[in-house]
Amino acid sequence: MKVAVARFGLLALFSASVVFAQVDAPPGDGPTKESEEGIPVADALVKEKCGSCHAPDAKGNLSRISWIRTTPEGWAQAIKRMVRLNGLAITPEESRAVIKSLSASHGLAPEEAKPAMYIPEKRIVDETSIPNDSVRGACASCHAFGQPLSWRRSKVEWKQLQNMHIALYSQADAQYRRSADEDAGQPTGPNAPKRTRGEIGLEYIQKTAPLHTPEWSAWSARQRAPRLAGDWLVTASVPGQGRYVGTMTVTPGAAADEFGTRVTLQPIAGGAPVTRSGTGLVYAGYSWRGTSKGGAAPAKPDDLGSPAREAMWFAPDQQSAQGRWFWGDYQEFGYDVKLVRATAAPAVLAMTPASLKAGSKGVQVTIFGHNLPATLTPAAVDLGAGVTVTKVVSANPSQAVLTVDVAPGAASGQRDVGIAGAVLEQAFPVFRKVDYLKVTPETSISRLGGTRFPKGYQQFEAIGFDNGPDGKPNTADDVAAGPVDATWSMQEFMSVYYDDDVKYVGALSPTAFFTPGLEGPNPERRFGRNNYGEVWIVATAKTEKDRFGRPLSGRSYLVVTVPAYQRWDQPEVSQ
Repeated sequence: MKVAVARFGLLALFSASVVFAQVDAPPGDGPTKESEEGIPVADALVKEKCGSCHAPDAKGNLSRISWIRTTPEGWAQAIKRMVRLNGLAITPEESRAVIKSLSASHGLAPEEAKPAMYIPEKRIVDETSIPNDSVRGACASCHAFGQPLSWRRSKVEWKQLQNMHIALYSQADAQYRRSADEDAGQPTGPNAPKRTRGEIGLEYIQKTAPLHTPEWSAWSARQRAPRLAGDWLVTASVPGQGRYVGTMTVTPGAAADEFGTRVTLQPIAGGAPVTRSGTGLVYAGYSWRGTSKGGAAPAKPDDLGSPAREAMWFAPDQQSAQGRWFWGDYQEFGYDVKLVRATAAPAVLAMTPASLKAGSKGVQVTIFGHNLPATLTPAAVDLGAGVTVTKVVSANPSQAVLTVDVAPGAASGQRDVGIAGAVLEQAFPVFRKVDYLKVTPETSISRLGGTRFPKGYQQFEAIGFDNGPDGKPNTADDVAAGPVDATWSMQEFMSVYYDDDVKYVGALSPTAFFTPGLEGPNPERRFGRNNYGEVWIVATAKTEKDRFGRPLSGRSYLVVTVPAYQRWDQPEVSQ
């Protein structure tokens, strides 16, 4: 599994970096002079701070800079590089202004940034966008593939970046030179072209992430100031802690792209509300980067009031947003959030329970919303095929409590919720039975700590799945029925015999929260080894059973490793 390694402190390992020093290709290794039109730099401060090294031309281009586009994080890394390696003198205020300017004039369009948002959101994901093993070997052996996908460059600049990798990293050079003949997805046979991974990777990224795109052309003309002040409706979920609904009030800040926030979230399962306040800055009209915290000091590592960083993607129409508010020394905790602008129109936000079983009768459900009708009839609520509202128990503008029946023959799959013209798509699934469990995350990493270094924790969940219409597990039509109540345990992962990892790596709570052990040699362990190791995290369902009457179970692979002793976002800067 290729993961977004940014979560473990290697934010921009290799390809996210920009080398502004001239690194020419070897003779015969492609052009080194630009033939593509650059993007002029008009900002006076950018020209003042960057123009002394990046030569301007008659069209207003600055060398290198005008043939690159990237995210706010990318430009921040570039400035850091210029300060540390090339002696750039720039104040924090000037740096922020330059990043804001370049993110607007040399940034990404919303459609370009969205597929790689998991990088600034610090998510661990399975990267499904890698087209073949050759590109994986060339571009994603050492860092997340989302890193190069967070950039747009001219063909010459992509080649220059590859040359930089060759110059600085022997492992990159070795990967580029490997033959692609045996890689999956490449033509084989006596007449197949003999190509290297480096050639295929460069060709792919030049085509996939070019400097000029229709999306950027459209956004350059369409881009406008973010007008986000007002009330927003929030839905959020936190692994192991449930789902939440609430509001975020956004107030204007000192500048047109700066804002203050006040958030109130109500647990869907009941309990005390969560309140947070913070600030945010919007780059390029849509990229929210902010911070927030609760009122009290955090009482535990996964405390919902912990100070958090925020990364959100606002839709171009400025009516909705999605992203992650995260915290932890390894960014392992966070809210997954969605926002929609609050208007006078009704809106449906969420429903509980999170799923309904076919054939169930008299189930009480609660629909959470905004400006819902205070007077409601069963006929006014549409829960999709096979789900009938039999009674309205109560109704007010923020929630409706209903009694529903689900037909025995109801097809498994997602349903929409519709009330008074408001629709929440894929609000809940109908499932026929829980056929198997999946423990999430399916693979994960935890970091030892607690003596001199912080710990890296991990929260697990057991999700029940219906096999879906085809009756086969682990296929595209499977239906996630939601979290399943389970008993949790650890089992040895048999990679090394007699190492007793389960005894030393850490502790798993009854709620599937893993706390790693201490770092450093352990005299009680064989050979005095550190407490690192590999284990299975096992969930055994308390009520769900297989066709033989045995409790369903699932497991996840966990690596418990040493702390991140050193962290950097650009390894060559630290040299």
